Amino acid sequence: MQFREALITDIPQMSAVRMAVKENALSNPQLVTEQDYADYLSQRGKGWVCEVDGKLVGFAIADLVKHNVWALFILPEYEGQGIGRELLIALLDWYYNETHETIWLSTAPDTRAANFYRSFGFKETDKMPNGELKFELTADDWGV
Repeated sequence: MQFREALITDIPQMSAVRMAVKENALSNPQLVTEQDYADYLSQRGKGWVCEVDGKLVGFAIADLVKHNVWALFILPEYEGQGIGRELLIALLDWYYNETHETIWLSTAPDTRAANFYRSFGFKETDKMPNGELKFELTADDWGV
């Protein structure tokens, strides 16, 4: 497994990972464009990827503008191997080096993802209009 900063050239593979997930699947794939990925990687924040034998199997992207985890997705066949954990650690370490603003994310209730974020210290703070749960993590919670 190799972890590295995401590049613009990774966008097609990141999009393929995003479309392959079982939990939090996009109802309309056209809602997230390649330009969205490019904006988050080059103007709004930063991303990281995990490769296994040259294949991109997971990625995470932080948004410094809206202070959230914009994306963290792993191919289903690679779940449970610690990839999400390593990507989230890289994301949070970088994020809290850039700002001490509370970071947030949303995910569907009663999912492995919701439990995963709770295990990192994210606290459920609200319910989004679309029914997803909103989680927040403060700099103090992350130990900054």
